Amino acid sequence: MIDYSELEDISRARQESSGCHGYDHTERVINLCEAIGIECNADMVVLIPAAILHDIGRPNDDHASHSAVQAKEILMDKVWDVDTINSIVHAIKVHSFSVGGEALTLEARILSDADKLDAIGAVGVYRAAQYGVEHGRPIEDFIGHFHEKLLNLKDILYTEMAKDMAAKRHDFMLSYLEQIGRELKGLV
Repeated sequence: MIDYSELEDISRARQESSGCHGYDHTERVINLCEAIGIECNADMVVLIPAAILHDIGRPNDDHASHSAVQAKEILMDKVWDVDTINSIVHAIKVHSFSVGGEALTLEARILSDADKLDAIGAVGVYRAAQYGVEHGRPIEDFIGHFHEKLLNLKDILYTEMAKDMAAKRHDFMLSYLEQIGRELKGLV
């Protein structure tokens, strides 16, 4: 088993510890990648470092590209195999919802799925609220974010395991939106 603690330390140092895109998000993405990757028989030597480093380029608008460039520099410095580095960099570069790109490998698809899964469900509600607070947005914008992005994520996942997980998380968000809608109207 490979020790990724040095990469985790680098990633942790380049991110906030918490927040809608803090290292706590990265840890959940790593866990999701491990679960989905094992189920899909992915190359974990590509997938886990990609998950660890996928958000180190934040807060840039095109964080995926910035993260990919930084990851390549970090991994080249550690003398990783060039093909493995290129696969890791590809997965990071195409994981983002906003910038995206075509995920050409299983590992890139799993990282993309894991990142999107962490944006939906109970954790997704928490992260959306956190984002709203961090950016001083009113509750209408918070609710609008569900309709603009979060409710659409289940339809753009690649792996069957992620799709199954997303269905449950999606249903939770629909229930949450019904409840908050009633509360905002003073009906409950």
